[in-house]
Amino acid sequence: MARILAALDTPTEIDSTRRQFLALGGAIATLSFWPKTVFATETHRIAQGDFDITVLSDGYITLPADIIMPEASPAERTDILKRLGGNADSAPAPANIPVIRTAKDIVVIDVGSGTNFQATAGTFGTNFDTTGIDPKDATKVVFTHAHPDHTGGTLTEAGKLRFPNAEYFVSEKEWAFWTDPDFETKMPKALHDFARGAQRDLFAVKDRVNLVKDGDDIVTGMRVLDTAGHTPGHISLELAGGDGLIISADAATNRIVSFEHPGWKFGFDTEQDVAIRNRQALMDRAATDRIKLLGYHWTYPGIGYAERKGTGYRFAAA
Repeated sequence: MARILAALDTPTEIDSTRRQFLALGGAIATLSFWPKTVFATETHRIAQGDFDITVLSDGYITLPADIIMPEASPAERTDILKRLGGNADSAPAPANIPVIRTAKDIVVIDVGSGTNFQATAGTFGTNFDTTGIDPKDATKVVFTHAHPDHTGGTLTEAGKLRFPNAEYFVSEKEWAFWTDPDFETKMPKALHDFARGAQRDLFAVKDRVNLVKDGDDIVTGMRVLDTAGHTPGHISLELAGGDGLIISADAATNRIVSFEHPGWKFGFDTEQDVAIRNRQALMDRAATDRIKLLGYHWTYPGIGYAERKGTGYRFAAA
């Protein structure tokens, strides 16, 4: 924790951009008009071993270039924003949520933004209705981390749990970080709004939460991977079957930058050096072992492979 504090106590341009972005709220998204391809209206379904996976969209959020790639040169920034379907200053980031059926369980991995982030996100609840699953039948909900675009949909607009009968899973490090009663005296202002949202969502499930760590099973064949850095307790999930599948969440936030430049910083990574190290390890393992990946913010449905290209990788859609 001391190392986290030391890194965050030093003002940076990234922290300044974080504050500006949060102050704007949803204004960036509502003033931007992205191609229709950022909206996922279809439903993508795959089998992975004993798992039946349906990927649902929560819409998208818009991120400024200074968050996506603060270390990029002007030429690199222009090229990447264009390839992402963005404009001169920002780009859309889709949100993909896996709903996983097993013989005994229905497992939801993150719950989207709800009404607690940008206006262009929060469609998960409506899209979940298309699965034919009653929300009361979901047995497990996993939070990969407690950022608002991943946990903001925990409660419905009526203030009730979206999945009222489920057990909830979050890493013990993530829980400890965001629920620290002294968070705002220890952490910089750039993280305070995030913490308030995290506490709202985590405390809503405190009576049914399970704290997990690296190597724990959510269900048989679904194992927790420690991919800290984006947040101190960020986790990914590895699913057995075939050559394997890793639900990477925000360990790799962008289908271009995270693959082609895994050593670059990302503006919302709390522990940036740790995030880079874990991202590089994830890419190396996925490319070496030909493991399929499912990313939260990649072009819907966010499923593909990491293939080596030069000093980095490329995303190859499955």
